[in-house]
Amino acid sequence: MKKVEDYVRSIPDFPEPGIIFRDVTTILQDADGLHLAIDQLIEMLDGVDFDVVVGPESRGFIFGVPVAYMLHKGFVPVRKKGKLPCETISAKYDLEYGSAVIEMHKDSIKPGQKVVIVDDLIATGGTIEAITRLVEQLGGEVVKICFVMELKGLKGRERLKNYDVKTVIAYEGN
Repeated sequence: MKKVEDYVRSIPDFPEPGIIFRDVTTILQDADGLHLAIDQLIEMLDGVDFDVVVGPESRGFIFGVPVAYMLHKGFVPVRKKGKLPCETISAKYDLEYGSAVIEMHKDSIKPGQKVVIVDDLIATGGTIEAITRLVEQLGGEVVKICFVMELKGLKGRERLKNYDVKTVIAYEGN
């Protein structure tokens, strides 16, 4: 039986020499790989009491929506600045070369709601750290954060040390 990591394409020297790019699209392109990844994310949530799934665009949508659907929970999208139509709250975070701003609707999380965050990859952890700030600003509680892949060398887990973080696959490098 194949594992999720068997569906990941590794591309050496991309985007620069010495980096191995872990391509999640090959998981998505294979029906068995996609099922396996979603099933393992759902297994991570067995016994977890939560109300809603939150995911950042775009791959957090891809993995978070089927998890929310299968567990009969709502899904809250987190988008790049200027993409949501109603009143929003925002958080700025640092990228490798610069910064970015993400937003979520101000009414998307109710005070006291228990939140699970789902995304494809934890690298530096900046995006998800910003999402935790938004959820908590709205009065929600982040009870678990689930990823398909982790690049341990970028130490993103350290930024999220106050949260229950689980990954399907963990790669030692960056």
